Amino acid sequence: LALVALIAAFGSSFQYGYNVSVINSPAPYMQDFYNQTYINRTHKPMDGAFMTLLWSLTVSMYPLGGFFGSLIVGPLVNNCGRKGTLLINNIFSIAAAILMGTSELAKSFEVIIVARFIVGIFASPYSEHCMANTVLYLLGLASNVVPMFLGEIAPRNLRGAIGVVPQLFISVGILVAQILGLNSILGNAEGWPVLLGLTGIPSLIQLLVLPFFPESPRYLLIQKGNEEQARKALQKLRGRPDVDEEIEEMRQEDRSEKEEGQFTVLSLFTFRGLRWQLISVVVMMMGQQLCGANAVFYYADKIFRSAGVKEDSVQYVTVSIGAINVVMTLLAVFIVESLGRRILLLTGFGLCCVSCAVLTLALNLQPTVSWMSYISIVSVIVYIIGHAIGASPIPFVLITEMFLQSSRPAAFMVGGSVHWLCNFTVGLVFLYMEAGLGPYCFLIFCAICLASIVYIFFIVPETKNKTFMEINKIMAKRNKVEI
Repeated sequence: LALVALIAAFGSSFQYGYNVSVINSPAPYMQDFYNQTYINRTHKPMDGAFMTLLWSLTVSMYPLGGFFGSLIVGPLVNNCGRKGTLLINNIFSIAAAILMGTSELAKSFEVIIVARFIVGIFASPYSEHCMANTVLYLLGLASNVVPMFLGEIAPRNLRGAIGVVPQLFISVGILVAQILGLNSILGNAEGWPVLLGLTGIPSLIQLLVLPFFPESPRYLLIQKGNEEQARKALQKLRGRPDVDEEIEEMRQEDRSEKEEGQFTVLSLFTFRGLRWQLISVVVMMMGQQLCGANAVFYYADKIFRSAGVKEDSVQYVTVSIGAINVVMTLLAVFIVESLGRRILLLTGFGLCCVSCAVLTLALNLQPTVSWMSYISIVSVIVYIIGHAIGASPIPFVLITEMFLQSSRPAAFMVGGSVHWLCNFTVGLVFLYMEAGLGPYCFLIFCAICLASIVYIFFIVPETKNKTFMEINKIMAKRNKVEI
C-alpha cells in the first residue's frame, strides 16, 4: 500500500507540483528567449503588450489544459481503470517534457505554450501569474485520478492520511522546482530548458514501475464485476489473506449502486440523493481556489523586500516558504486521522481568514509603522500553514469519501471543472483587483474564507473512520431520502 501511494503520488502529484513553480524563477530568461526569437523572425523587438500577451498565454494554458483534463477523467477511469488512466497520462507528460526541453533548440516559443497546455491536461497544476510565486492546487487528469485511486485502495482507518499524500508530493514538487530554479543551479539563461524538461523523469519512472502494482479493488469488483481479481488485489495491498470484511463492504456498495446505475454529470445534478454532496464539492472547491492564496503569494516578495530582505536573498526566502508548505502538509498526513477532516478544514480556513484580515491592516499601516512589515511576514506564514493543513488537501479527501463508486468519477469531473474555472478566473482578474483595490483585495478573500467556514460548520459531516456506505447514510438524512 505504501509503495503504491508513493509511486502514484511521485509520478503524478510530484511532477505536476514541480510544473506549478518551474517557470517562475527562469521567467526573465524565458521572456528574453521569446523576444530574441521574435527578433530573428521579424528583425524588430517584441513590444511590451505582445510580450505580456504571450506570457499570459504561457501561464494560462496550464489551467486551461487542467480544465479539459478534468472533463475527460470520468470516461477514462471508467473504461481504463484508475491505474490504466495514470499510465496513459504519462504519455502526455513525457511528450510535453520533450517539447519544452527542446524548445530553445527549435527556436520556438509556441512549442512551450503548446507543451504547457499538454502538461495541464496531464497534471493540471495551477501556475500563478508570471510575477507571482506559486501555490499548490489540484485536479485535471492525474490530479483527479490519484486521490480517487488512493482513496479507494486505502483502508478506512488510513483513508484520510493516504488521501493527503498527493498534496504532500505536490508540495515537495514545488519545493524541488524552487530549489532547482535558483539562479545558481538551473534558473538561468543556459539552464532553463533543462529545468523545464526534467518534468518527464517522474512520469517515466511511474510508467516503468506502476504496472507491477494492483488496480483499485473497488474498480475491479464494482465496475468490472471481477471479485476474484479484486480479492487478489486487496490481499496484495493489505499483505494478508483475510480480506472478507472489506470484500463484503464492497458487495454492499455494489448492491446499493446497481439500483442507481452509473452516474453522468447530468444525472448527478438531477439526483436528489446526492444534492448536498454536490453542493459541498462546489463550495469547497470554490473556497479552496478563491480564498486568497494567489494574492498572498503575489504579495510575498513585496512583503519580504519591505522587511529588509535583500534582492538576491528573496529567492532563498521563497524556498523557505516552500519548505514550510511541505512541513505543514506532512503534519496534515499525521493528524488528519486523529483530529478528523472537519477540524482541519475549519482550522485551515480560519487561519486563512484571520491572516487575510491582519494582512490588510498591516499592509495599509506599513508605510507609517515600520514594524508592521514583520506582522505582514507572520501573516503570510500563518496563511500558508492554514492553507497547507486544511484548505488545500482536505477537499479532495472528502470528494472521495462523500461519493460512492458509481458517482465518484462524475463528482471529480464537477469538482475539477469548478476548480479550474475558478483558477482561470482568478488568474485573469487578480492583477486588476490588485491594481484597483490594493491591499483591500484581501478583505474579499477574508469574506470568502468566512463563508466557507460557515458552510462547512453547518453542512459538511465528519467522515473519519467511516465506511463509504456509512457516510452515504449520513448524507441521505441531510438529503431527506431513504437508502
